[in-house]
Amino acid sequence: MIHVVKPGLLSTVQDLGRYGYQKYGVIVSGSMDPIAHRISNWLVGNDENEAVIEMTLTGPVLEFQETSLISICGGDLSPSIDGQPVPLWRSVLVKEGSTLKFGGCKSGARSYLALAGGVDAPSVMNSRSTYLRAGIGGYGGRSLKEGDLLHSGEVLDDSQEIIEYLTPYLEDGHFTEIDWSISSEFISIHRSQKAIRVMEGPEFPLFTEDSRQAFFEKPFKVSPQSDRMGYRLEGTTLELEQDTDMISEAVSFGTIQVPSDGNPIILLADRQTTGGYPRIGQIASVDLPLIAQTKPGEELSFTVITHEEAQKLLIDREKQLRHLKQGIALKLK
Repeated sequence: MIHVVKPGLLSTVQDLGRYGYQKYGVIVSGSMDPIAHRISNWLVGNDENEAVIEMTLTGPVLEFQETSLISICGGDLSPSIDGQPVPLWRSVLVKEGSTLKFGGCKSGARSYLALAGGVDAPSVMNSRSTYLRAGIGGYGGRSLKEGDLLHSGEVLDDSQEIIEYLTPYLEDGHFTEIDWSISSEFISIHRSQKAIRVMEGPEFPLFTEDSRQAFFEKPFKVSPQSDRMGYRLEGTTLELEQDTDMISEAVSFGTIQVPSDGNPIILLADRQTTGGYPRIGQIASVDLPLIAQTKPGEELSFTVITHEEAQKLLIDREKQLRHLKQGIALKLK
């Protein structure tokens, strides 16, 4: 059991999303950075869809009321346990009575805390993800608050093996960690500053030539008025050749819409199911973790990519992740 001493800026329980209900107007939600989410679960012997704690910019203070196996992946929010820095991207066994704190945000924007057995929360429409606007899922449909108590689900055999391996090394400290880490090849996913790869959207041809060029040639800054629903971008104002009436069309994670003020919005995990603004682009799925780890005030730039190229990149990434999962399982045996 984990006692929430301080909740941090925005800490919520998330799994990989609430799928199958968009036709009823229910959003997908889920973790903003699914790669960090999946890897964090693998490191503690969980199924990749188990619920974790997603922490944003400023992390919480958590007191462990029982010895627990955890991992922390994603952005570096300077985690420490009783004053000792905690390594990211590793399996970590925390002793009962220890306190996990987070400090300054060194890199990225979101960090993921996985717990052996997963964070136990009621399943709402086959998902434990928190949707704040509707008040469903997660811990009472809200972000964590001071005094909350988080429980783990059933600890699987794979998790128990890691715990048994690390327990003898826990005697002299407040925590101990596995003696290897995830390859920088995967960690760099969250630290790269390269341009975000984008496919032209269905309404791309409706924009002026200057706007189409500016979209791929000029940088945009993420506005402070951004959240899990969408990132508002500031920069060159994008204009249509002529005003046009649109019916609501399907949108997805990474759809870039342009409302009437000409400032693009990137739709994210808590996006609506349909949108009525022109869709100038669609971010390639392989680059969504880069978006999730971008902070307000930072700049983004876009480069064009075809659907075929985006599909190949995603397939290659999934092959890498499959090999990583197999490698983690073998190392933890």
